[in-house]
Amino acid sequence: MDKYYITTAIDYVNGAPHIGHAYEKILTDVLARHYSLRCDDVYFLTGTDEHGIKIQKTAAEKGITPKELCDENAQKFKDAWKALDIDYNKFIRTTDDYHEKAVQHIFKKLVEQGDIYKHSYEGLYCSGCECFLNPKDLTEDGLCPTHLKKPEVVSEENYFFKLTKYKDAIIKHIKEHPDFIMPEFRANEVLNQLEDIQDISVSRAKSNVKWGIEVLDDTEQSIYVWIDALSNYITAIGYDDMSEDFKKYWPADVHVIGKDILKFHSIYWPAFLLALNLPLPKHIFAHGWITIDETKMSKSLGNVVSPTSVLENFNMENADAFRYYMAVSAPCGRDGNYSDDDFKEKVNAHLANSMGNLLNRTLSMLVKYFDGEVKPEFKHENPLGKKALGTVQIVKNHFDRFEISEAGTEIISLVDAANKYVQDTAPWTLAKEGKLNECGQVLTDVLDIMCIISSLIYPYCPNIAQNMARQLSFNLKTKLDDLTCNNVKVGKLIEKEDIKPVFLRLDSELADKSSKK
Repeated sequence: MDKYYITTAIDYVNGAPHIGHAYEKILTDVLARHYSLRCDDVYFLTGTDEHGIKIQKTAAEKGITPKELCDENAQKFKDAWKALDIDYNKFIRTTDDYHEKAVQHIFKKLVEQGDIYKHSYEGLYCSGCECFLNPKDLTEDGLCPTHLKKPEVVSEENYFFKLTKYKDAIIKHIKEHPDFIMPEFRANEVLNQLEDIQDISVSRAKSNVKWGIEVLDDTEQSIYVWIDALSNYITAIGYDDMSEDFKKYWPADVHVIGKDILKFHSIYWPAFLLALNLPLPKHIFAHGWITIDETKMSKSLGNVVSPTSVLENFNMENADAFRYYMAVSAPCGRDGNYSDDDFKEKVNAHLANSMGNLLNRTLSMLVKYFDGEVKPEFKHENPLGKKALGTVQIVKNHFDRFEISEAGTEIISLVDAANKYVQDTAPWTLAKEGKLNECGQVLTDVLDIMCIISSLIYPYCPNIAQNMARQLSFNLKTKLDDLTCNNVKVGKLIEKEDIKPVFLRLDSELADKSSKK
């Protein structure tokens, strides 16, 4: 694997980031960090979508310019991702000059080669979806099924893209590449949508939408959202001048998106790329939605949760627990749920009671019985080795299918197996009986496995993993394929005062200072 280019959807900036935005960024960051342990060159792109009628209207309501609104809210997204340890390589804004110029050139190229044409049109437009809707897709009450609002009748002369021209090629690609759309059960949904596909509007009259990229050679038209927004995946890496980065990273290995925008990424975007004579991305991974206490997020219900508010509520020093919980909250592509009680229960059980406690007590016994030293005679064939290395391969296989929650389950299963091994062998009893060599072997077996666990848990919990690796004197940059069951070096490993809990239970006084108030 020479490179791994991974992207998120770019977030619309007419509001602040919420837990749904965070879910996607965490999933993508977990994927990127995992592949950094398999590949030397991972490029992670995220950003914000900053044009369109909603931005124009929201800014007017606030009495500020659209650009001022974009600047204000784009910074909120950056701040949130910093708090969540989202380690992206580039943050693109669609108001960036280089992006706007590249989009204009893409649009002009498609006009010149006949893929875009001008046409008068009347249709049902949903500003929430930023697209025209087919009457048959509306609810019985004539509402948009996603936003439950009545679309407005729009009559304009716009530019249209010949989507129908590429229909057969897209169908062929989906059928010949069953892993193009992940999870695979989403592919039939897309194929059904392709049956009734029509050419799509790719511009709006400036009289209606002023806040957009102007069409070159036509000052009365603004480039419509999808050519603008979707092109970020290539403009960010230098498509306009065919830079070395573009040649290196395109095609993308995966676009991580929400299931609600799958149509645009699996139909519109491939068609644009085919028209530009560019290869298609290898995968499109559509994740599910996050509900709050089993209820869909809604401003009217007042249950829209800010991701940073969770960190503040539990007074957490870093975002590892929240990252872990969100990443394992739903099976691949399915919907997940957030609740404070479940969050607290799950991370305490997995990260504190099982994983953190296992490391802490094993190191403590090594100090108590052997002054923190691993002796040569402690090294032998590790009875947990086969399972541990098998788990590494299973986790890799899950990640290759974007089964992030399922991979997390396997990691905790390995932690549970190591805990069971300690309980079954009872090293404290071995020490009491004078069987110090056997005791030392058990402790070293577990510490060797804990090195592997630190590597596997790193994408989910980078801070916890680094604390584990530090206490184990293990190089966390070790590639997954280079992991062995002989990770702990012979000699002095740790002093008593250097043994620290890697994760404090959320209900402990230290972890939850609000309990003292």
